[in-house]
Amino acid sequence: MSALMPTYARLPVTFSHGEGVYLFDTEGRRYLDGLSGIAVTGLGHAHPGVTAAIRDQADKLVHASNLYGIGPQEQLAERLAGVTGMEKCFFGNSGAEANEAAIKLARLYGHSRGVEKPAIIVLEGAFHGRTLATLSATGNRKIQAGFEPLVSGFVRAPGNDIEAIHHIAANNPDVVAFLAEPIQGEGGVNELDPGYLQAVRAICDEQGWLMMLDEVQTGNGRTGNWFAYQDMNFSPDVLTTAKGLGNGVPIGACMARGEAATVFGPGHHGSTYGGNPLVCAAALAVIDAIEAQQLLGHAAQMGKLIRTTIETQVGDSGPLVASRGRGLMLGFQLDRDCPELVQRALDAGLLINVTAGNTIRLLPPLVINESQATELATGVARLIGDL
Repeated sequence: MSALMPTYARLPVTFSHGEGVYLFDTEGRRYLDGLSGIAVTGLGHAHPGVTAAIRDQADKLVHASNLYGIGPQEQLAERLAGVTGMEKCFFGNSGAEANEAAIKLARLYGHSRGVEKPAIIVLEGAFHGRTLATLSATGNRKIQAGFEPLVSGFVRAPGNDIEAIHHIAANNPDVVAFLAEPIQGEGGVNELDPGYLQAVRAICDEQGWLMMLDEVQTGNGRTGNWFAYQDMNFSPDVLTTAKGLGNGVPIGACMARGEAATVFGPGHHGSTYGGNPLVCAAALAVIDAIEAQQLLGHAAQMGKLIRTTIETQVGDSGPLVASRGRGLMLGFQLDRDCPELVQRALDAGLLINVTAGNTIRLLPPLVINESQATELATGVARLIGDL
């Protein structure tokens, strides 16, 4: 019997090593990774640049307290500011921690404006993490059940419904911020309309709210841009990310600009391990590789290839209801629940995910090439066709 708490229904496989887009199990079998550890290993497995950066930094210094200056952390904050337009950055260890920082920042911002009980608008179907605050912000009753009492201070609205935001603005003076994922990953790869987000941006400006985007999953090249909002003609006040930033080492970031960048001061927030030299060296190597290998445009091209191939091979008469997503964050909704496809894919040497019950989610490494992308798409199309 395992000594691990059974918090995961684990598949019957254990991986021993990886190379690029492939993982190998302890029996020596190879698998094409269409999941990237849930959008984490964007550069694939055992990327030489990241491996070298981790090794070199481990030879020098793994950890130093945030009570002192940390060179790689300062460098990483500057690099992230350069690719996002944000001004200040706080580092934690995960996406949930990055979102916790954003929630705390919004509440402190509200109190500074005289709001006694600051509230944050969040969306139905959202997923922001599994800590108590981020769980409360999440729009999934199934994962909230049993953890009551939830954290108060969240006002829920349907996505892509700008009238609902206008209604909240007119009736809830305690609202100080809006928090959403540009594309809801766990919710079924559901994309918020750019026009909706632009309208929300305008309302936030009118009301003095902070517009906060959770790009934990969509960031770091996943959608074909550094961040999904960057082709929508607006910028958020607060931006969170994690997952692909470290290619597997635990790091999350909460970034802010303008007035939001001035909210936190000494003692307002902290993290023992957050932004230590090792993880920041890895993240710097990730940014270097994305730029050097021109992976943003590549991700967009490979995503189109995978999507087109699956749509073509499944055809109109199959169980595929809709395909959606951007770059290498793709969802294929079927006309029925299909959790069994995860095991069937594993048996076929493919790693995929099913989310929201009926949506195959693909998050392959950004470094996937054309033949590998075709292999993945053909394998998924075959799984769908065999239903």
